Amino acid sequence: MSLHSIVIPPKSPQPPQGSIVVLHGWGANAQDVAFLCSLLELPRLQFVLPDAPFPHPYGIGGKMWYDLSDNLSFDSDVTQQPDLLTSRRQLTDWLKNLESQTGVPLSRTILGGFSQGGAMTIDVGLSLPLAGLMVLSGYLHGQVKPETAYPPILMVHGRQDPVVPLQAAHIAKDRLTRLGATIQYRELDMGHEISPLVLEQMQQFVRQIFGEA
Repeated sequence: MSLHSIVIPPKSPQPPQGSIVVLHGWGANAQDVAFLCSLLELPRLQFVLPDAPFPHPYGIGGKMWYDLSDNLSFDSDVTQQPDLLTSRRQLTDWLKNLESQTGVPLSRTILGGFSQGGAMTIDVGLSLPLAGLMVLSGYLHGQVKPETAYPPILMVHGRQDPVVPLQAAHIAKDRLTRLGATIQYRELDMGHEISPLVLEQMQQFVRQIFGEA
């Protein structure tokens, strides 16, 4: 089953020079992310925003990549949780077929995500030939499979995050660094959110990857 998604074309009249895929967090949806993307000044790029496959149990219209009800500590290994296995497979297949839908290869695609979407970004993105990864207030699902090479990674986390503790970001950064990943790590004075400062970090990272976008 393919994931439903929203495509926001470039503001420029020219064909897209690259794609940014953004994965929403637990209980949100692609429409929530679309508003944030509209605040980024990247006129030559298109945004592709998929909905997670599962309905959120507590909110109308909300989606989730997998159930978090029993795993709110973020220190347990959920890599083999059945609904996560389903989302991992669907998201991986969807990304591999994205070029056929948008005309932009994975080598010109940055994958990012917030919170649970950030965890999915790490989970799926490390093994794909993407241009870069953006992990916003994210965390690890557990053990990370070593790869021969990794896309460059931006990690941004709030020092006062009450949902995904800062320690989860430190663990992710340390494990990925030991595996050889190149990470730009930023801690900001904020909670569990995508603030204007986060958008600024995203924009800088994207321009480093694509040049003037």
